[in-house]
Amino acid sequence: MAKVYATGRRKTAVAKVWLENGNGQLTINGQTLDAWLGGHESIKKRVMQPLNVAKQETSVNIVVKTLGGGYSAQADAARHGISRALVAFDEQFRAILKPFGLLTRDSRSVERKKFGKKKARKSSQFSKR
Repeated sequence: MAKVYATGRRKTAVAKVWLENGNGQLTINGQTLDAWLGGHESIKKRVMQPLNVAKQETSVNIVVKTLGGGYSAQADAARHGISRALVAFDEQFRAILKPFGLLTRDSRSVERKKFGKKKARKSSQFSKR
């Protein structure tokens, strides 16, 4: 089958994912997963979760380009994009991935700062007298 494209998002990070038949290569921003994330084992597992759940670790090649946010948000965006690409690749993966919540975009993002406050909700110390 031809290449499949999908987009994953988390906070302000965006991941563009291309998936095709192959031998299990995963390239993120031109690097391997180990080179990109270093020693962050739990985040590496999060990125690989859709492939592990769908049992596709060694049958597809994936190229991911991430931008915006930090490395953790980029990893979650890549996870979301890989899940969506797998569903676009074969519709049967939807029933496998959906119960794990891998197709849901995590909509939590940073709340904006309000005027008169130090941060979004933090106020200066209250003085009664």
